[in-house]
Amino acid sequence: MLRLRRNTIVIVVGLALASLSVYYTWRVSADMKHEDEMAIEQLREDERNAVEMWEDILRNTNIGSQMVYNPELLNELAEHTNVPLVIADERLNVLVSNLPDEVVSNPKRLREEIMQMSDKNKPISVSYGMIRQRVFTIYFGTTDYLTLVSSAHSRALQFFPYVQLIIIVIFAIFAYIAFSSTKQNEQNRVWVGLAKETAHQLGTPTSSLLGWIEYLRSQAVDQMAVEEMSKDLAHLMKIVDRFSKIGSETQLSSMNINEVVGDTVMYFRRRIPRNVSLTYNGLAMSPIRVSINAALFEWVIENLMKNSLDALQGQGAINVEVGESGDTVFVEVSDTGKGIPKSNWTRIFEPGFTTKTRGWGLGLSLSRRIIEEYHKGKIAVVRSEMGGGTTIRVTLKRREGDE
Repeated sequence: MLRLRRNTIVIVVGLALASLSVYYTWRVSADMKHEDEMAIEQLREDERNAVEMWEDILRNTNIGSQMVYNPELLNELAEHTNVPLVIADERLNVLVSNLPDEVVSNPKRLREEIMQMSDKNKPISVSYGMIRQRVFTIYFGTTDYLTLVSSAHSRALQFFPYVQLIIIVIFAIFAYIAFSSTKQNEQNRVWVGLAKETAHQLGTPTSSLLGWIEYLRSQAVDQMAVEEMSKDLAHLMKIVDRFSKIGSETQLSSMNINEVVGDTVMYFRRRIPRNVSLTYNGLAMSPIRVSINAALFEWVIENLMKNSLDALQGQGAINVEVGESGDTVFVEVSDTGKGIPKSNWTRIFEPGFTTKTRGWGLGLSLSRRIIEEYHKGKIAVVRSEMGGGTTIRVTLKRREGDE
């Protein structure tokens, strides 16, 4: 309990620190975004100043009513200007440009480029001549560096807090899984310890009962009753052995499953109500060998038969069948009891689920664990009707040496 509380505190503190980290990152990102916006605005101002410089150059080359200029010099200046630039007359005849030649020489592409520049920045017009005026227009865009920085910074600053939040959520999920796993392992250790302690505590009285039965055998009492008591004691010792095996490495042996299931059926046959019939086909069949742990496998068959007896409520029939199909061996326990709703066909194998007033919901969950984890098989409801009974099947795979 103390470890559980400590782990909970660690997770809560971790999430709190993570939340503070997200808030701090958000604030820093907001400050960086503001600084970047100011820097980008400064770059735009520098671009504007460079374009205005071109406006001054054009105006200063106007002498009287004639425009005197050096085309080579202006084009050389344009090549050293970072801002995409086109200076053209009313008919889009290019005076100066630093665009690639393939754009300038293609009227359609040139017009598209000028339209894009006009959308980004308002063109600047310069007039020449006193009587017959000519108008030259300066079209300019935005430097690639400015566009790249603005776009990249905007995306990075916008999504960085969310990326960090996703990382924190993933961390929280893994922390929860680890925490749940630790909790489950602790519960498993408690159950294993309880089972072994139960087996240890039962060891003394069973040994004592064994001695008393031997004493009764020598007395003038009904020996048939003594024999039945001996069988019950043997069954009790099997239960002790099962509890002692919980949590230990399970040893499987190639055994005749007809006899293993038959022993359980024969034990129940003398202890079921008179109005309940119990049939079994295994004793009349050829032996079927499969690798199992007899003590644990008998436990599964007992659980299935006990559940069938509870479902019959003192009247009905139970049928136990063994069979084989290809490389699989199966055991089916069927009854004519009250049935199971289809919505509960899988839930009945979950720990804690029960329809009994005083049940703990452990029998079938233990059965599933024994079959699936220890024997690598399957257990499932294959048929059930409300008021028409239930059939549960255990399926095992043959292994080498089982033939």
